[in-house]
Amino acid sequence: MNEDIRIHSWPCSYYLDSSKQWIPGKLSLTPLSIQFRAGRTGELLLDFHLSAISEIKKESSHLIFSSLTILEKGTKHWFSSLHPNRNVVFNILEHFWREQLLSRQEAGAGAALESSKGKELTGMLEGSQKRLEDTAKVLHSQGEQFDNIMRGLHKIEGDMDVADRLLTELESPSWWPFSTKLWKTPLESKPKEAPAAPRQEEGILLRIPVIITHRTDSSAKPGQLTLLPSGLEIRDCSSQLLHRFETRDVDDIWVHSPYEISVRQRFIGKPDHCCRLLAARMPELLPVLQLHFSTKIQFLEDALGFAGAGKSPQGELGASLWQAGQSWLSMEFLWQPAECWERRQIPGLRRGRTRSRHSCRKCPRKKPRSSDRSCRS
Repeated sequence: MNEDIRIHSWPCSYYLDSSKQWIPGKLSLTPLSIQFRAGRTGELLLDFHLSAISEIKKESSHLIFSSLTILEKGTKHWFSSLHPNRNVVFNILEHFWREQLLSRQEAGAGAALESSKGKELTGMLEGSQKRLEDTAKVLHSQGEQFDNIMRGLHKIEGDMDVADRLLTELESPSWWPFSTKLWKTPLESKPKEAPAAPRQEEGILLRIPVIITHRTDSSAKPGQLTLLPSGLEIRDCSSQLLHRFETRDVDDIWVHSPYEISVRQRFIGKPDHCCRLLAARMPELLPVLQLHFSTKIQFLEDALGFAGAGKSPQGELGASLWQAGQSWLSMEFLWQPAECWERRQIPGLRRGRTRSRHSCRKCPRKKPRSSDRSCRS
């Protein structure tokens, strides 16, 4: 992946400690670093790696202005006048910073324990076997509990039928001589409806942390994106379901960059539901999305290099239509017999190109006129 890809940039002001003044410019985020360039001169004033960051905090400068501070190797960098707001910039920077730290920890742990990998795999297999045995025992006990619950429910339902029948018999007064108790037939037992099968838990294909934006950039919040065989689920930080996109309901998936996508679901009579998702692990998700939504995913101009697309779908469609038109025109020239011809201009073709139509006595559809040309026999 190219390290120079700019994931996001925000207009802001940076406090330059050497000159004791605020410098307007742009704060940029790349997959591995953070940069700041001055607005007027375009000079690169700040450039450091994400792994060098020790802390990202929200603070206030002069106890009034909201600012964002980044502690990098003992040096605190101040940013203020962030657009669209401080919370959006903080959420995105913290997301990529945490993912960078997690990837480094996983890489370091893998390198340190590479020598004892075989022993770990053996231990994992033994632990998995024990867990499977314990799970089987728990499932067996839960199955027995469900059987007992169903027997209790059937007993309660039988008691309710008996109570209903007794109440029906008590409806007629005791002094009424023509009681229906003698010839009353038992109530027909209603067929018991089979309980609806609970929805089985689907296997999770991939789950990644994301930054969720619904309509405007000012509402960017951290959350989770879960890819299931039946669709996509978007949850907030507390694992509360915000929206579920069924596979058949997803209309468009736009890939803005290797780290940002948009998912849209259309509705009739109300606004469409669209979510914009930004994630550091989005390159892991894109190949899986291409398999599940091959006809609905669309790579925009900035992401065409990542997709490796040679030409746009519109160009392929135009080429196919041109080939189809050429084949149709060639068939129009071959539908007549080659014995006799009458030259006739085709509308829509270039000047000088004509189509011939036969007209002679052998043609049953039209009688020859005196002005018609003779057969070329």
